[in-house]
Amino acid sequence: MRLPTQLLHRKLNSQKRDFGHIFILAGSARFSGAAVLCSQGAIRLGAGLVTLGIPKSLNNAIIKIKPKEVMTLSLPETKKGSLSLGGYKKIKDFTKNIDVLVIGPGLTQNKSTQALVRRVVSKINKPTIIDADGLNALVGQLDLLRVTRYAVPAGRQELRVTRILTPHPGEMARLLGISVQKVQGKRKGIAKKFAKDYKLTLVLKGYRTIVADYKGNLYINRTGNPGMATAGSGDVLTGMIGAFLGQGLNAFSAAKYAVYLHGLAGDLAAKEKTQISLIASDIIVKIPEAIKKCS
Repeated sequence: MRLPTQLLHRKLNSQKRDFGHIFILAGSARFSGAAVLCSQGAIRLGAGLVTLGIPKSLNNAIIKIKPKEVMTLSLPETKKGSLSLGGYKKIKDFTKNIDVLVIGPGLTQNKSTQALVRRVVSKINKPTIIDADGLNALVGQLDLLRVTRYAVPAGRQELRVTRILTPHPGEMARLLGISVQKVQGKRKGIAKKFAKDYKLTLVLKGYRTIVADYKGNLYINRTGNPGMATAGSGDVLTGMIGAFLGQGLNAFSAAKYAVYLHGLAGDLAAKEKTQISLIASDIIVKIPEAIKKCS
């Protein structure tokens, strides 16, 4: 698969703002690595700017392990070290100057954190990718995804909110209140119907990852291997999708190309490290080589 020309050829007078500012709400005291891996996926795949919104107590620790190029925004936290609903206003104010919002990796299912996710999803009008505990916060609350338009100043046309959801089969099953077996038995049909029902783009991960959108577009991925079934792999993919969305691709294309490259990078890593020894960081290392093969 060849990547779009707009990704491969940058104008000579380009600046970092041209390639998107990705704001990632992620991490907690227990799952700080998810935030870092997601940010690495985004910055390595060409995002111009990446900011991690993290619980304030994590800031000093994250600074030591995150990419030097990634910025942080310290936010109010719960007693358990996860993002708190009390941080909503600060988040809302910050999103005025970003291009893509990512929410979910490593957030935990703390009640205050889940309430924050639901408020962000329903109130903030930015292209948004929802993953992991961001998805778990929407279980039983799927009507929030039906808020597809926001009020705009008089005289301006209303714009549909861009949303990409990236569940693995277990998360998809929880969202729909069905068994994982049923999800796996009807992957394509379930992905297409969910995308259509909620007017969004869905990435149903797993063997032969499916990308479907509400317009009827469908892509079934052929790259990737079982070695990628490892902690953090999905966090990397989420960041990669955010990077492509920030560089101007539409939601379906951003998801499709990111899924393909993620799998290809995983295949390249498996050849070097073996499937057994493959870890999520190995996928990130192979992203540049994967890009070369698609250019």
